[in-house]
Amino acid sequence: MSNYNQGGYDPNASQDPYGQQDPYGQQDPYAGQQDPYSQQDPYAGQSDPYAGQQQYPQSAGSPAPYGGQDSYASPAPYAGGAMTPAGPARYASWGKRVLGYLVDAILPGVVAGILVSIGTAVGDTAGSLINIVTYLALLGWGIYNRWYLGGTTGQTIGRKVANIKLVSANDGQPIGPLMAFVRDICHYLDSLALYIGWLFPLWDQERQTFADKIMKTHVIETN
Repeated sequence: MSNYNQGGYDPNASQDPYGQQDPYGQQDPYAGQQDPYSQQDPYAGQSDPYAGQQQYPQSAGSPAPYGGQDSYASPAPYAGGAMTPAGPARYASWGKRVLGYLVDAILPGVVAGILVSIGTAVGDTAGSLINIVTYLALLGWGIYNRWYLGGTTGQTIGRKVANIKLVSANDGQPIGPLMAFVRDICHYLDSLALYIGWLFPLWDQERQTFADKIMKTHVIETN
């Protein structure tokens, strides 16, 4: 037997010169390590804080997208007795209206009458000056209290004392100085009809005077 067959060597078998171990077959140093760029989403699992909310303003009455509540929907307009922040609006009683009018008109009128009487008794220039100042003060009081305060806030000094407020029957808001002035003019109709207009709130369903019905106003309680 040939010596070449010793040790299991076959000269006819071609040895693969490339059968050596792949020098590049080393273990991947990054194998098994977490990909630094595959971090967990920090917002995963959290609820969307804007889910169900109205994202953009829409016209009142239009449906909110995705079933969310329309935060821009306008509240129902005021219509005598409608809900207010304090609860259902209550029409002011006749007694409270009288109390407010006493503070706003009767008491200032009494004071003005006393001052005019003094001015008339004094006579001459001093008496005339007292009367002029008194009439101007009375007019200024009416402009500021009845028309400015009453129109912009709905409450004159007297109405604040009586805890009542003048509002529009359409939207429940103050009617403005000009409309407050026109309403006071309309009160003359309450006097012309044998003063029945002033008593009308005693039996009227909405407790309105003739002036209130003409101007479409309500006097409501504030407490």
